[in-house]
Amino acid sequence: MLLFYQPEIRNTTREKSHHFLNEEDSRHCVKVLRKNAKDIIHIVDGIGGLYECEITKPHDKKCEFSIISEQKDFQKREAYLHIAIAPTKNADRIEWFIEKCVEIGIDEISLILTKHSERKFQKTERLEKIAISAMKQSLKAYLPKINELVDFEVFLKTVNQNQKLIAHLTDNAQPLLKSLKPNASYCLLIGPEGDFAKNEVIEAQKTGFQVVTLGNSRLRTETAGVVACTIINLL
Repeated sequence: MLLFYQPEIRNTTREKSHHFLNEEDSRHCVKVLRKNAKDIIHIVDGIGGLYECEITKPHDKKCEFSIISEQKDFQKREAYLHIAIAPTKNADRIEWFIEKCVEIGIDEISLILTKHSERKFQKTERLEKIAISAMKQSLKAYLPKINELVDFEVFLKTVNQNQKLIAHLTDNAQPLLKSLKPNASYCLLIGPEGDFAKNEVIEAQKTGFQVVTLGNSRLRTETAGVVACTIINLL
């Protein structure tokens, strides 16, 4: 099954006759895949909807289709995973993190500016495109929310998940897997290349965050994010 993404499909009804793929997906569908009228395609809306559709007018800029059937909450997970991470100095690495975590399964990603952050600015537009591509490639119907870069202390005041965790290089932290409660809503903080500053860890603890470890190895920021995402999904 090959997926296309059309968020506007959620605002229409099956009875409405005109639905269109965006220009990028239209070109891929008609020019690359050579889909024709009456061919069946599958479309996701980013909020759990999977639609079986039939092409009615195969145009490479505005491919028209009609909805045959709809499946709600496609592959919905019981837990909610929110990872807040400091953008890496190398933009390619944070993009890799986004791609892999979407493939594995994640609901929300926040970018945080910490004391030791090497990147002070990050555009989310490109990250959202990478997330969309990864969602379609991994056959998912949920597109994670990607939040703009904010100061670490500001972010701490906005967290509403019921299990709050901060990964930190320390000897007395409990392993992440042993700290997790099943089917909870999780918020996990991942620091920059130089890790969180001591006072940042203290501030996080004051707002209810528990310090956890991802193991004995010293991991790159983006690797730590993917490892944490994997562990929580395995639980």
